[in-house]
Amino acid sequence: MDADDMLKLENQLCFALVTAARNVVAIYRPILEPLGLTHPQYLVMLALWERSPRTLNDLAGDLALDPATASPLVKRLENEGLIARERSSADERRLDIQLTPSGRQLRERAIDVPRQVMAAVQMDREQIVTLRDALSPFSGGAAG
Repeated sequence: MDADDMLKLENQLCFALVTAARNVVAIYRPILEPLGLTHPQYLVMLALWERSPRTLNDLAGDLALDPATASPLVKRLENEGLIARERSSADERRLDIQLTPSGRQLRERAIDVPRQVMAAVQMDREQIVTLRDALSPFSGGAAG
């Protein structure tokens, strides 16, 4: 690849990644729509299904978001009745974010989302894991 080729848009890793990220969200949209979730809301729910309750800072850190970005997502999910924010019994200064019964039940409906995504992109679990792991140098440590 010569110097001119190196500067072609089609040869840029950054362009491939940003295009792929946009397309991933588009793939998830019709899969998540019946659950009433957007892609960012789905990520919040995934984190809470793994561990709840947790603080906003903890949740934002795991999602690689600023707390100011995560806060409106949490508020929307709270308005939908999927999560609740309550004062911590251990430290009343702290607000814990936890799943409501509806939020826990939604997990059962979401259990098929990964399979639907794999079908949409025609990749199996092994291929998805390989791709995810290959992206880890660009994830800032968020992949795992």
